[in-house]
Amino acid sequence: MSDQPNELDLYDFQLPRELIAQDPPTHRLDSRMMVIDRTSGSIQHASVRDLPEYMRAGDAIVVNDSRVIPARLVGYRANTSGRWEGLFLREENGVAELLSKTRGYLQAGEQVVLRDIEGRETQSLVVVSHTAEGNVLFVADPVVPWLELLEQSGRIPLPPYIRDGQMTEQDRQRYQTVYARNPGSVAAPTAGLHLTEDLLQKIRQAGVALVSVTLHVGLGTFRPVSAKRLDDHKMHSEYAQIAANVVRRLQAAKSEGGRILAVGTTSVRTLESSALQGGGSLVEWAGQTDLFIRPGFRFQAVDRLLTNFHLPRSTLLVLVSSLAGRELMLEAYRKAVEERYRFFSYGDCMLIL
Repeated sequence: MSDQPNELDLYDFQLPRELIAQDPPTHRLDSRMMVIDRTSGSIQHASVRDLPEYMRAGDAIVVNDSRVIPARLVGYRANTSGRWEGLFLREENGVAELLSKTRGYLQAGEQVVLRDIEGRETQSLVVVSHTAEGNVLFVADPVVPWLELLEQSGRIPLPPYIRDGQMTEQDRQRYQTVYARNPGSVAAPTAGLHLTEDLLQKIRQAGVALVSVTLHVGLGTFRPVSAKRLDDHKMHSEYAQIAANVVRRLQAAKSEGGRILAVGTTSVRTLESSALQGGGSLVEWAGQTDLFIRPGFRFQAVDRLLTNFHLPRSTLLVLVSSLAGRELMLEAYRKAVEERYRFFSYGDCMLIL
């Protein structure tokens, strides 16, 4: 990849702060959709309602069915009444690892009392120990399943650019895709937020296969790229899986000339990780992926992409530039700013053909 654009500075653009969407549109289908044709280089403006018009019988659309868990916890330390915040990362054998924020040091055996979004005390946690990375291990007191605890006491961990990460009640439903079913993400696969059951049914009725993969979006998605050269960036790892029946349906679509449309960069990374495991062909697969798609990458599974508008100098902007070409993508982003598209998680979307 030495002859490819490898400097992070080449993936930058100026974004007026007022274009960062702070709330979802009134209806999911109200989002605008920029349509980018890689072959002609054309950039057109449409609505996400028009998506079926860009598909044909025999195509396949792939969505990420991961469900956002209310992983952000708020409470206070029982012995000092000092404020405490935590972000659930993982759980094993009833012991959960949390990113923890409070004044001072949490001692083993110390108790934290949780409050729900209404401010009511709901549950207590007890400190077990600290990890080498500085995170804190907790057990619930009394013992309850952690997913149940999070549903009762947790908040959706919104990105910091949305209301400084502060959740409202509408976010429980709107920061979630309509097809989310496998809990495990700390951030939504946001390209899918635009889709509705009715729109997906319309696509299916047109002879398009609708299949699901899973990639649980991790905390690393919020971390900025610190390396100046893309080759020096260490991509975070996330769990992904693709089932055998999904592979069969996608292979059948490909063999008959159908095109695979990935909904979101998480679906892209899952599909392309599977293809890499299969030596160029999709295979049933589950595991951790740290695939960093950057210019020079050879796409072997994905033909088209529906995606949101991403942060400047981000791995996601690099990924879409790898598919559409950096100059065409930056031109599309310039037009998006001119046309006042809404950016990031609750913003508008683009369809790359």
